[in-house]
Amino acid sequence: MRLRDLTLRNRIGVSPMCMYAAPMPDGVVDDWHVVHYGQFALGGAGLIITEATAVSPLGRVTPDDSGMWDDRHIAAWRRVTDAVHRAGGRIAVQLAHAGRKGSKYAGLPGDPPEHRGSVPASAGGWQTLGASGEPFGRFADPARMDADQVDAVVAEFAAAARRSVAAGFDAIELHGAHGYLLHEFLSPVTNRRDDRWGADRAALLLATVAAVRAEVPEGMPLIVRLSVDDVAPGGSQAADSAELARRLHTAGVDLVDCSSGGLVAGAEYSPSPGYQVPGSAVVRAAGVPTAAVGLITDPRHADRIVADGDADLVLLGREMLRDPHWARRAELALTGAASLEPRYHRAYL
Repeated sequence: MRLRDLTLRNRIGVSPMCMYAAPMPDGVVDDWHVVHYGQFALGGAGLIITEATAVSPLGRVTPDDSGMWDDRHIAAWRRVTDAVHRAGGRIAVQLAHAGRKGSKYAGLPGDPPEHRGSVPASAGGWQTLGASGEPFGRFADPARMDADQVDAVVAEFAAAARRSVAAGFDAIELHGAHGYLLHEFLSPVTNRRDDRWGADRAALLLATVAAVRAEVPEGMPLIVRLSVDDVAPGGSQAADSAELARRLHTAGVDLVDCSSGGLVAGAEYSPSPGYQVPGSAVVRAAGVPTAAVGLITDPRHADRIVADGDADLVLLGREMLRDPHWARRAELALTGAASLEPRYHRAYL
């Protein structure tokens, strides 16, 4: 698969998954991340997309998030990209701002029961920002962003993109899904502003795309993750996202990573294998290349998604955590042979 100057060895990717593994509060990735992302490259994935990587300290989901808001992050991420490239992989950074869903506890197994919801300032939390002053569920109230703060976020994304190029990333993904800041501005459910950022709810995302596109080489692909369906009453649906995708494509976005939901607390889902593929198919029918995600585990199912024209790239999340060599096994299952990492050949004798 080819995206601008980037050629992927197959149409299998690792979906972005929050890890909350950067030692707080500086957001600098370490050896854990080198091993974590390197394993997927050794396992044959065509494209690896990183965890949500904050463009500012206020843009973190948790105090343990990775960052790209400071030049100190460049060398640390370079160790990750070098490891991935040495193993034959390609890697994109997902740049993100958590907005009103930031400053929360990670909620990992073994964490104290009281570590739920928003992190108080006394424990390293911060004042979150949002399109409005309305909180997400039980989280703390965000501050409604003024015009200067919105402009500053666009500049933060651009600066983070510039650092990402220096860190050796092959592509950039902007996180415009799951209720985080860019998505919050996109949806009619959460953006009721009466300024220019509300008159055209896509304005912030489009301004961010333009600013990032100006900072990266012409041949570097730009990806945007969207919640194709808000999964919220009165929210955006697939047809709305298809129209938005056309605007993004015209603005220089090469691929739309199609997910759903995350906008409001308590949304009802009915997940099943490939449950988000229909949204990808609607966006792709609008003439925009897509990636599909959503409980895809079987190689034949993944192959059919691409063959049927429902997506150009299939992303796996939890299945890759269970089996980082899923791409090798998929190739073996579909073709009877696998493009092996030579040092692992005995595993396939």
